[in-house]
Amino acid sequence: MPLPSLPRLTRAQAPLTCEIDAVNEFGEVQAVAIPAERALTVYVDKRELVTLMTLGAHPELLVLGYLRNQRLVKQATDIESVTVDWDVGAAAVKTRHGIENIEEKTAKRVVTTGCGQGSVFGGLMDEVDQIVLAADAHMTQAQLYTLVNTIRLKETTYKSAGSVHACALFKLPAQAGGDPDMLLFVEDVGRHNAIDTIAGWMWMNTAPTLVASRTALPPEGALRLRPGEAGSAAPAGGEGAPTLVASRTALPPEGALRLRPGEAGSAAPAGGEGAPAAGVSPTDPGLEGLVFYTTGRLTSEMVIKSAQMGVPMVVSRSGITQMGHQVAQVVGLCAIGRATNKRFVCYSSPQRLHLQPELAGPKLRARATEA
Repeated sequence: MPLPSLPRLTRAQAPLTCEIDAVNEFGEVQAVAIPAERALTVYVDKRELVTLMTLGAHPELLVLGYLRNQRLVKQATDIESVTVDWDVGAAAVKTRHGIENIEEKTAKRVVTTGCGQGSVFGGLMDEVDQIVLAADAHMTQAQLYTLVNTIRLKETTYKSAGSVHACALFKLPAQAGGDPDMLLFVEDVGRHNAIDTIAGWMWMNTAPTLVASRTALPPEGALRLRPGEAGSAAPAGGEGAPTLVASRTALPPEGALRLRPGEAGSAAPAGGEGAPAAGVSPTDPGLEGLVFYTTGRLTSEMVIKSAQMGVPMVVSRSGITQMGHQVAQVVGLCAIGRATNKRFVCYSSPQRLHLQPELAGPKLRARATEA
């Protein structure tokens, strides 16, 4: 019996910014760019589920990751297709066998602290105690500094228009001390949208036990190298879509996928017909050495979603909440906040961070002054 393939995704596109006339402090009219914000209503098997307010850069991945992080779908192969049409502002999700007890699962809603009032279905802490993160995952202080500097140098919608959050996924090299590689960079009007988009991308790219349908992959030539970024690619279609950078190192190596006899439209990981389709787990090779970065605060929602994705280390430009800290401690997640330049605070699981205090520079001490 053939294994199911990954879902088919459309590649809907929409402008990320628009230009308006505004008045500055001198009373002068000037043209300024502002981020787009549009409604995307998600239908699952023709049943309306939710409306997401989003920048709209990668709506299919956003929907896929939303279903994953809401724990409505256990694995990517449960979904047959995600079709987005911006003309009507809708995303149609077709599952293979429906979502069991969907009314019960979506009856309880928790409004979170996410930008734009994010929400999660069911109990926020449900299944947290079942999450197992890789025990040996770690990062050096030097790698943390490199990661933060990579974000600082990134050309972003935030720099040109502001008012958006960013999230990124990094992979640490197998050899000790190497620089982290940015696999994905996503911006959206809410940080929960950005992390859901990354979750959707991970489902489509880093689960080695899943069968990958050729129709789910970008068409030949759809990815092009950017000048000066030899190791990364961006969706074709001009410089106006800078919010997703997918590193080629995240893709399966040449020959890792092979066609099965009689299945011209799909491919399976080499290694025998007996490899089962399964969701991503912390033991998957594609999840080793992953670090998640966000510009937003580390709330319980963000920490839980990171842990559900199997990512054991999270870095934020902002801080952490009490509940976010409690969840991080329960699951053994290394939460690092206030990460700017060479400053940071490690809130939990400091054993995952190999400290190199000599890299931080001279420590500034407050001096008492005489009256």
